Amino acid sequence: MRITIRRVLATWIPAAAMAVAVVLALGACSGGGEGAHRAAKRASPEDFVAQAGDFRNLHTMTKVRDFYIDNRLGHLDQALAVANSPTGGLYPVGTIIQLVPQEAMVKREKGFSPTTRDWEFFFLSVSPDGTVIDKRGTSDVVNRFGGNCASCHQAAAPRFDGVCEQDHGCAPLPIGPDVFHAIQESDPRPIS
Repeated sequence: MRITIRRVLATWIPAAAMAVAVVLALGACSGGGEGAHRAAKRASPEDFVAQAGDFRNLHTMTKVRDFYIDNRLGHLDQALAVANSPTGGLYPVGTIIQLVPQEAMVKREKGFSPTTRDWEFFFLSVSPDGTVIDKRGTSDVVNRFGGNCASCHQAAAPRFDGVCEQDHGCAPLPIGPDVFHAIQESDPRPIS
């Protein structure tokens, strides 16, 4: 009987140890741990889904010629480099561009909307209390002049990543820079 128990133990203990090792190894590879979750998050593409509070007074942003720019993901230097480059470039995710307080375009993750070069357009209501998003989207947002944002911005030369300026290929706007300046200066949102 003693020999039988030793044989059983000699056979099953290594098998049980191997099974435990396999279960532990599979558990470590399953991504169930917090470290694996953080690693997966880092590997996922960066995106920025703007909320009303992300749209602040224009004067809290950086002015570039006639428009204002910011980047809520910390890529302002890269966004400014593209905005100031005579050859253009691709804006980084999280870039917000505004000409007037009531309209904005936000750069989203690659693949968000190939037809708009991954820009999301916004029509906003602004007041001393802050910002309300009235409309957001890609090809269905209409600006305060009755024009479709996406169709105007698609005319920009590809090297300018869908951003319109006087020499980027977009149709001219129906009002001049003095009116835009007055609208920009009348932004009612608090500067904070």
